Amino acid sequence: MHVLVINSGSSSIKFRLYDMAQEVLLVSGTVERIGEANASSVYRQHSAETDVKEHKQHSPVADHVAGLQQIFAFLQNSSATDAMKSLDAIGHRVVHGGETFQDPTLIDDRVIEGIREMSPLAPLHNPANLVGIETARTLWPQVPQVAVFDTAFFKTLPPHAYRYALPNELHKDYHVRRYGFHGTSHQYVAQQAALYLQQPLQSLRIITLHLGNGASAAAIRNGICIDTSMGMTPLEGLIMGTRSGDLDPALPFYLNRTVGMKLNEIEVLLHHNSGMKGICGASDMREVHRLAQQGNEQARLAIEMYCYRICKYIGAYYAALGGLDLLIFTAGIGEHDPVIRYSICNSLSALDITLDPQRNQHNESDTQIISREDSEVKVLVVPTNEELEIARQTLALTTTASNS
Repeated sequence: MHVLVINSGSSSIKFRLYDMAQEVLLVSGTVERIGEANASSVYRQHSAETDVKEHKQHSPVADHVAGLQQIFAFLQNSSATDAMKSLDAIGHRVVHGGETFQDPTLIDDRVIEGIREMSPLAPLHNPANLVGIETARTLWPQVPQVAVFDTAFFKTLPPHAYRYALPNELHKDYHVRRYGFHGTSHQYVAQQAALYLQQPLQSLRIITLHLGNGASAAAIRNGICIDTSMGMTPLEGLIMGTRSGDLDPALPFYLNRTVGMKLNEIEVLLHHNSGMKGICGASDMREVHRLAQQGNEQARLAIEMYCYRICKYIGAYYAALGGLDLLIFTAGIGEHDPVIRYSICNSLSALDITLDPQRNQHNESDTQIISREDSEVKVLVVPTNEELEIARQTLALTTTASNS
């Protein structure tokens, strides 16, 4: 069974082709800076874990359609030619499903219109996701295609967690509520941790931390997500690379009245010029560390604020879960930044969380425990793989559909 996963973002397209019989990655690639003169593409052919042939090219990619056509041409002439001839399904990452789509969904014209209707909730992402879907349907018209939604994992949030304290009509008529994002990542790492520990997922209380340029936390009890840090949009919650995370809701009014900023300027400020970038001028955590090591006090403050906000969420979710069995770090910062992991866990001894300094320094590509043996709460680093999770969900749905 061969499944192609397409992640069509606002300015890039990522793809992976899997042989799902043993969940083997065959080819992968990324087209970046779409629409810019310096667009670039990277294609990788994976014949073995240690044998990866990489091909790079730098040429303008006018739009997402041109990017997908370039990917299509590569796939037709790669080592995966035979796999593409027997392609069983295509899975698409879609950021926002709203209250309409809460499970992986076979794509047809009705679903496409439904995703389009969700675009006001994710104006940077859903339209780009749709271009990927519509182009793939043109290029592979006979192949079943599935939409897997970032928000779907959070369909289990109870009303007291997803509702805002606003008039009921805003929820009923305009779908104003908390949805959450990074759902496929939170779901994948929770499942992988349970498998690694050989414990039933349904028996565990877990906090997952997806820490990348975007960052979110999730509270999972007995395999069910009960709360998450992001809200109606990805702006709510933790401090991120360029997003502010939680702030006083009256702040935009103040900026409008006192500073004279317009709504669109405030939106750009909070999404693109805040977070770590706003505090110290750098959004990449590696650069923030470098600045802090050089004595930059704003960079040091940015790291302190970043970790403090995460600790607050862990404490809140510890209470919501009624205790904690596992704390999981994942994504770029979570998987590769021992300083951030230590700074967070060093503040959580009251919750019986104790990091092993030596284990924490390990930077392997596999799941690993980094807590001490006597730590009541196990702390794990679990590499995320959202594309594989999308492939799994895509295969499960298409198999069920073909057997019904």
